[in-house]
Amino acid sequence: MTSDPLPIGASATLPVPRIGFATLTQMAFEGVDLRPLWQELMDKVANGTADAGHGIDLSLLTQLLGDKPNGLAIQDEVLAQHRLFRSPCDTQPPRLRVLALAAAIDMGGNTPIDFLLEDSSIELTTLYVVEGTELPSPLPEHDVAIVVASDSEECRAALAEIDRLAPRWPRPLLNPPGRIGNLDRDKLYRLLHDIAGIDIPATVGVARARLDEVAAGRARLASVADGTDFPVIVRPRGSHAGVGLAKLEDAEALGAYLAEPARREPEFFISRFVDYSSADGQFRKYRIVFVDSRVFACHMAISEQWKIWYLNAGMSFSESKRQEEAGFLTEFDEGFGARHRAALDGMAERVALDYFTADVAETKDGRLLIFEADNTAVVHNMDSPELFPYKPPQMRAIFCAFAAMLTQRAEAWRTRA
Repeated sequence: MTSDPLPIGASATLPVPRIGFATLTQMAFEGVDLRPLWQELMDKVANGTADAGHGIDLSLLTQLLGDKPNGLAIQDEVLAQHRLFRSPCDTQPPRLRVLALAAAIDMGGNTPIDFLLEDSSIELTTLYVVEGTELPSPLPEHDVAIVVASDSEECRAALAEIDRLAPRWPRPLLNPPGRIGNLDRDKLYRLLHDIAGIDIPATVGVARARLDEVAAGRARLASVADGTDFPVIVRPRGSHAGVGLAKLEDAEALGAYLAEPARREPEFFISRFVDYSSADGQFRKYRIVFVDSRVFACHMAISEQWKIWYLNAGMSFSESKRQEEAGFLTEFDEGFGARHRAALDGMAERVALDYFTADVAETKDGRLLIFEADNTAVVHNMDSPELFPYKPPQMRAIFCAFAAMLTQRAEAWRTRA
């Protein structure tokens, strides 16, 4: 027997306005000095005129200025009192109302949905689901909800609570929390490894004590890492953005890695290293976006080193790299996408999320190499249109597809209701 849906309507807990992730991040990206705004909000806190929206923006500004611990402390203090926030919308009344269900985590731990809704006339309200606190009742008015919390350990409680309430959610609920949990590196391998045309190295969690044994010569890596042997990629379990990521050739290199002052984590992920360099010796890494099972190209990074992020690939300084990226984006459906169509379709079906991204490459034998899949990677339109004229049309295509998906789900629900 299904319980009654959660109530929805004019809640006593009203959303407070915020500047929002996209605006503040773009300011930082463009080199704007964030300190005057940070000081302005700090002054509001000091004189007692700050509201919860000021506080949540102050938390993000503090993190953007490099002080993550204090930023998170501010966020925790704010969320202890208020958990419902509204981002700016360019149209009133909005054509659609979206409720994003977020977790109390650092600024990279929730889907940066603000970027995806750019110029969409869709109103975004974010509800932080915090362990030990009740959701507002009734819930704020919305046409469709989407889970934006990540698969990180810090989000587990929020995802579990949303999962508990999901059967009673009064509107369409996108990106179900149970499926987000499959994006964890070791689970993703089990989900995708047998799809034809895909190469995804097994990711094995290994306790530090076992790795210490390997480094000391008392055990072989293959015996503690389910057959995975050198050379390997290692990273602390739960790390993101390349923190602690390294390629290790042998036990001696492992010992040196574990001896680094910053390496005090209790558990690590180990996976085999794949040389995905092209014939010219360059490494090419691609970000693709899945919207309602449709695949879009997002960006391409080219570098002499295997450990690539877009910002360290020097794309801004190389016209030839940008020309190649332009070709990847504009010819994706006939090129990269066509070559890997069956593998991409299989991936979309297995992951089964309404929206997610993947960082991928091509192996030397032509398979689709999967590095990771994520629902919180930043997909944005911040790059210079003069330097990257091919990007705005592609980003707008992704944003329009995302907005269309939200609208279709809301309309389908209204039809059934």
